[in-house]
Amino acid sequence: MRRVRSPHVLAGLLAGAGVTHFLAPKPFDAMVPRTLPGSPRAWTYASGAVELALAAGVALPRTRERAATAAAAFFVAVAPANVKMALDWRDHPAPLRRAALARVPLQVPLVLWARKVARDAG
Repeated sequence: MRRVRSPHVLAGLLAGAGVTHFLAPKPFDAMVPRTLPGSPRAWTYASGAVELALAAGVALPRTRERAATAAAAFFVAVAPANVKMALDWRDHPAPLRRAALARVPLQVPLVLWARKVARDAG
């Protein structure tokens, strides 16, 4: 049962994060590395759209393997934004600083989870 549910939970997490990028984009804008060209808001919306597309792909058995593999790559790709947030929030109150720092290692289990979903789908 767990194996069947895991892809749907991953899809739900991706969908929730994707929707949040559109409903409350400002915190995500601040995470966009300054080295990226264009506006932070464009990157926020683009990453939200990617998360929604990945969620749909992971939810569907036919596309699950490729979408979960892409989700793992996406989690790696957004890691610099989490590092930037942790660095930028060094002067925030301790609870916020800890939350920002926690996002960095959280990428590892997300990558491993997406890879497992991909392997199980194959």
